[in-house]
Amino acid sequence: MGGTADARPEPDPSGEEARHCRALHVALPDVVNGAKRRAGGRGSEFSASWGRPSVVLRCGVGRPLVAAEGHKSYDPYAPTVEIDDVEWLLEPQRDGSVRCTTSKRRAWVEVTVPKEYMGEAGGISLLTDLADAVKKTVPFGYI
Repeated sequence: MGGTADARPEPDPSGEEARHCRALHVALPDVVNGAKRRAGGRGSEFSASWGRPSVVLRCGVGRPLVAAEGHKSYDPYAPTVEIDDVEWLLEPQRDGSVRCTTSKRRAWVEVTVPKEYMGEAGGISLLTDLADAVKKTVPFGYI
């Protein structure tokens, strides 16, 4: 896959969160940002990827540290953006990619956008391709 997502452990949600993530996996689009969904990979029902370098989605991840009150990385002013009624927390990574994690949803959904997609338009516009699937399968709420 490439980028920061390779070294990250596979998500392992349970209960309600796992049910939402399984439903999301089935509802995900075949194409994101013009790139086809890649077969194979980790083969998990909690992750998916599109293109090369890969846009990687992981569902059932832990709370982002910038949103974890009391953690040294906590930032109550961390940037968020709402795209098609889904709010995303944006975390630029050292390699130039951006980790986008849903907030105000019943499961944490993380999308890593490689630096190659982060041109003038910002790259995160590709989240519009994922918004419908997230809205339909991961209800609004707090965890």
